[in-house]
Amino acid sequence: MISAADSPDRASAASGASGTPASRTRTSRREPVITAQSSPVRDLLALTERPEVISFAGGLPAPELFDETGLRAAFAAALDGDAAGRSLQYGMTEGDPALRELLAALLVSRGTSAHPDEIVVTTGSQQAIALVAAALVRPGDRVLVEAPSYLAALQSFQLAGAVPVSVASDEHGPLPDALDAAIAEHDPALLYLVPTFQNPTGRTIPAERRAALAEVLERTGLWTIEDDPYGELRYDGTPAPPLAGDPRLAGQVIAVSSLSKVVAPGLRIGWLAAPAELHRALVIAKQATDLHTSTVTQAAARHWLAVGHLPGQLARLRDAYRERRDAFVDGLGAALPEGSQFERPDGGMFVWARLPEGHDAQALLARALEHDVAFVPGAAFFADQPDPRALRLSFTTQAPDGLREGLARLARAAR
Repeated sequence: MISAADSPDRASAASGASGTPASRTRTSRREPVITAQSSPVRDLLALTERPEVISFAGGLPAPELFDETGLRAAFAAALDGDAAGRSLQYGMTEGDPALRELLAALLVSRGTSAHPDEIVVTTGSQQAIALVAAALVRPGDRVLVEAPSYLAALQSFQLAGAVPVSVASDEHGPLPDALDAAIAEHDPALLYLVPTFQNPTGRTIPAERRAALAEVLERTGLWTIEDDPYGELRYDGTPAPPLAGDPRLAGQVIAVSSLSKVVAPGLRIGWLAAPAELHRALVIAKQATDLHTSTVTQAAARHWLAVGHLPGQLARLRDAYRERRDAFVDGLGAALPEGSQFERPDGGMFVWARLPEGHDAQALLARALEHDVAFVPGAAFFADQPDPRALRLSFTTQAPDGLREGLARLARAAR
């Protein structure tokens, strides 16, 4: 009897013409095509998991402030009786219709014009950015971004084959004349902005600058992503009107947001509101990615929002984070080398600092880790021309006493 392994047909199929094993003569094997750099924030998380490390690195919400009681009840409701069958079944790609109504109402309360039919529920706002890139960006396209910009958005654009290009910016955000010039020079596919309490800088584009940017965008017709995961975390000042609510930009701005920073990141509930012209393409892109966002977490999020937990949760977060921001900013000047510069943000989770001439943030991080304190060097947040003296620090995950101890360690490292 001839076994399959001994079959002449099988043997010849497994060998080349010269008898060389086929595995040695294959010519179709490809190298990985992913060329985007790993996130230094994610890479630092492994180090900051050590309990002795005080981390100013990750942009994480404070776990002790999660509404565990409300979320337990929300998941119980999602899995109660007949609701369980719906919560555990496949769902619509666009998302739970009742949840989309709640999310559209939330955007309207912020000043954004949005209809439930424009909403696509996504697996975090990170997926929303990636879906827009998949729908609008071709390999080689330019995408305009702030200087600096949100690191994971830069990665999404790079994975789509785009080349992120920085628009010259100041402490108030992108310069309108620079945006106009960049559009003329690069013919970009889209513009990406985080106008309120930006990651990484914490800055907010004021109303006057937004209006000037809107004039440029209206005239050029450039697609724009307005990413707003932090806008509800305001501790001082008055909100500026969103670009997505500007009637001049109707049908041009994709509003992106998330429950990660104000409810819990583990839910992975984000969303986008897209004009009808783009909506169908985004739904198809999501179908090809994951069919739909988890139905059970959508059901829990819908219940949590419908019961009315969000206003109280926001008030709780604002009170706690305002105290932490004040403790952190009040002590930061003494912790950094003399001559360092930074601003007090009106909200959000981040402080952006710049070391004086002759200092390097990466070198400071190496010394800081020896003292069991961490932050993120700012160079990775630039699409081009990185600033080696910049650093991003987050104040949300530590109570004031922990912040002060972390700043004392940072001061010893800086010396």
